[in-house]
Amino acid sequence: MTRPIRVLIVDDHPIVRDGLRGALEAEFDVEVVGEAGDGEEGVTMADRLDPDLVLMDLRMPRMDGIAAIRRLRARMPRTKVLVLTTFDADSDVLPAIEAGATGYLLKDAPTEELLHAVRGAARGEPVLSPSAANRLMCKVRRPAGGLTQREIDVLTLVAKGNTNRTAARNLFISEASVKTHLLHIYGKLGVRDRASAVAEAYRQGLIE
Repeated sequence: MTRPIRVLIVDDHPIVRDGLRGALEAEFDVEVVGEAGDGEEGVTMADRLDPDLVLMDLRMPRMDGIAAIRRLRARMPRTKVLVLTTFDADSDVLPAIEAGATGYLLKDAPTEELLHAVRGAARGEPVLSPSAANRLMCKVRRPAGGLTQREIDVLTLVAKGNTNRTAARNLFISEASVKTHLLHIYGKLGVRDRASAVAEAYRQGLIE
């Protein structure tokens, strides 16, 4: 008989850990070997327990999930990491995958989807929530010389109806800088005005 998948849960919310343990331990082929409340404790426990898979939250005290993933991948390359979080922004998804996570799933995923992801990630298969997959695809499709993060920030505020002045105030830059960023955006996207820039950015998946 094949031994069960040995899982370590790393999350700073006890109620989340309890729920995950209950869902996982109901399965014959999964064994929860431990729980940790932050990234630092998670790395220490992983060193001791040698799990097959770590279910990793991202935003935690002492050591966040990204730093913990890097530490785990350096120390224990055999152990897979499946991110389970409520956050799916570019600033969360991309660093987690780059740090070495095998998969990225949101906490609102159905139990069956979670179990499928656990089994797949334990086998080394990439597992991504639809929103995470979309963000990675947008990153890949973004052409060289595309918008900078600051330009995306400006365009996002413009898309929400902010004037140059309010956008400048929100970003703590001058109004002239906002106008310069917009001119660069128009050139890169091949458009002539704000409305067209927003429409094209939506089409390319650069903003939501």
